[in-house]
Amino acid sequence: MPSADDTALSVSELNRRARQALEQDVGDVWVEGELSGVTRPASGHVYFTLKDERAQLRCALFRTRARFVAAPMRDGDRVRVRGRVSLFEPRGDYQLLVEAVQATGEGELLAAYERLKARLDAEGVFANARPLPYPPRHLLALTSPTGAAIRDVLAVLATRWPLTRVTLIPVPVQGREAAPAMIAALGMLNRQATLDPARDAILVTRGGGSLEDLWAFNDEHLARAIFHSRLPVMSAVGHEVDTTLADFAADRRAPTPSAAAEQLVPDQRDLAQRLKGLEERLLRAQRARLDTEAQRLDHLHARLRHPGEVLSFRRHQLEQLEKRLHRAMQARREAARRRSDELQHRLSRHSPARRLEQETRRLTLARQRLYQAMPRELTHHRERLSAIARELQAVSPLAVLSRGYAILENDAGRVVRHAADTRPGERLSARLGEDRLSLEVLPSEDTGD
Repeated sequence: MPSADDTALSVSELNRRARQALEQDVGDVWVEGELSGVTRPASGHVYFTLKDERAQLRCALFRTRARFVAAPMRDGDRVRVRGRVSLFEPRGDYQLLVEAVQATGEGELLAAYERLKARLDAEGVFANARPLPYPPRHLLALTSPTGAAIRDVLAVLATRWPLTRVTLIPVPVQGREAAPAMIAALGMLNRQATLDPARDAILVTRGGGSLEDLWAFNDEHLARAIFHSRLPVMSAVGHEVDTTLADFAADRRAPTPSAAAEQLVPDQRDLAQRLKGLEERLLRAQRARLDTEAQRLDHLHARLRHPGEVLSFRRHQLEQLEKRLHRAMQARREAARRRSDELQHRLSRHSPARRLEQETRRLTLARQRLYQAMPRELTHHRERLSAIARELQAVSPLAVLSRGYAILENDAGRVVRHAADTRPGERLSARLGEDRLSLEVLPSEDTGD
């Protein structure tokens, strides 16, 4: 029986020691069993019991991992879970903190990966294809500072192109903290890009591993951060057979970290060989150019004459030109004189005074002809008018009236042709040969009216 001097542990201390012992001694394990009592509170976590024929185990699947589970997780389903054995200290409950859930016979993480990949592809997150600078001046490498990936990249860059500056951005590349850390680093680098334009490319890389080890690079938010990066991004995650959502969202993908370094920079040995070839071509072209110019110099030297000889030749040319100019000027003056005489002669033939005199004579003759023709025309028209008047007089009603006839008209001015067209007391007008008479219609005596 313990004495009163023995120190007693508190309940919380005992539970803490028990949790530490479970986590250190057991660690991560895969457990297979049947689901029971699956609950999903508003927090997004999933709590359930995993059981078999003889025992049961309480399990907790936190929200950050629950969104990658494709299976419906219903009571009675048989699954395989991977998790870390622990103890919930406030209640002293022994439990398994689940990291992954697989339906029996199916890789749950792979199913979640394919589902998320299809959705991001449909949204255009995998449409990046910007060219990366070749070679980059300042490469920003997001990876683990202690991993083999950064060592491989630096070794290849040092061999192929040591002029590229590399800045390591240390981030975790596995576990829950990896994706948020890489997203934050990408945001920081893009904000700093305007301050240092030499930073022109980002490399996201890590070595190989299992699907769970590489799962951080399948994070939806990381893929979107890579897609929206203003700086071009190359992704080199895992081995050649590994493909992550980060690979698809990047502007370019490399199968391994070493291959990424080889794609980013040229091989200085190849460039040195090419430079040597260009140097040889330049030397050959230089020698050929010198030979050509030497030959041209010899030809010019042969054509070169004494300045006095050239001056005498030019003086002779100048004298000949002066004579030609003098003859041309005389010919030009003679032609101008002949032209002036011709124009003067033409002007004299078309003098305005002469033209006025001609037109005056024409006008005088026209006036004489007019005066001679006017009496004849007047006599002709007068005779014709008299003949027409006689014809009109012969058929004129006034001529009939002058022989004693009269035309009766009523008050409306209509001609009265029949006695029946009048009525007693009606006033009529009789048009005679030289005047009019006003008449009144009297009643007929035969009728007694």
